[in-house]
Amino acid sequence: MREALEYCFAWSLLNLLERLPRGAARRAGAAVGAIAWRLLPRLRRTGLRNLELAFPGVSATEREGLLRELYRHLGWHLAEFCQMRRYTRENTSDLIRYEGLEHYLAARARGQGVLIVTGHLGSWELSSFWHSLMGHPMTLVIRRLDNPRIDRLVNSIRCLHGNRVVHKDDFARGLLSAMRCGDTVGILMDTNMTPPQGVFVPFFGIPACTASGLARVALRTGAAVLPGFLLWEPAESRYVLHFGPEIPLADSGEPEADAVENTARFTAAIEQFIRRYPDQWLWVHRRWKTRPPGEPSLY
Repeated sequence: MREALEYCFAWSLLNLLERLPRGAARRAGAAVGAIAWRLLPRLRRTGLRNLELAFPGVSATEREGLLRELYRHLGWHLAEFCQMRRYTRENTSDLIRYEGLEHYLAARARGQGVLIVTGHLGSWELSSFWHSLMGHPMTLVIRRLDNPRIDRLVNSIRCLHGNRVVHKDDFARGLLSAMRCGDTVGILMDTNMTPPQGVFVPFFGIPACTASGLARVALRTGAAVLPGFLLWEPAESRYVLHFGPEIPLADSGEPEADAVENTARFTAAIEQFIRRYPDQWLWVHRRWKTRPPGEPSLY
């Protein structure tokens, strides 16, 4: 019964926001974000603590301002997802543009597969969707949603224009298969992990347990690795899909050391974008939850 009610709510919200004009949908999403700010104090505390860890020199007032902006962006993100079934190349021409597309095209032309390092920054769902809409479908590594009916609904939208999904429980096999076919795979690698799947690398100067699978697959397959993020640009009043230059891989012949070093390089690329757009990253996730042996909790 609970799963059915959750699905009905998700389906109703999706259809409500889909029918609204884009501007009205975004305002409704922002309102949802404002409500979430008030009703979810635990997440608010986590976000403020993370901002304190990442930006110790920033005042408490500024940190709260950044977090409030994040909630607004999350509301927009919800609205954009609900509108995606209506999106075409024509009606998104004034909403999104590329920057650094040449980096992606050069990497894909090598024919050994492309691994996109991305995270919960900006509008990550719209990012892969719009890239596929523009003729560049990709494989998405995702976590299954707890409600299987909502999971199927969400994936049906993600895959409207040729994208496909690989669940994290089939991560290695799906990734290797995609690289053999020269495909593009997007991986959200900014969430807390636990050993042995995760290794500790610096993130805002603090050791963060981070998935190392992407680094291992990249060295094994020769795939190109580059960062990709869809960020809201206030000065332009639209999104920009950024592709950064290819990230060079360490290949010393020591697999474990190389996995750690390359994971650190990928994480540094994510951090660089977060520092540029600090109000658009998911600060409410307990990114530093797993600690090295002997270290106390940061929360």
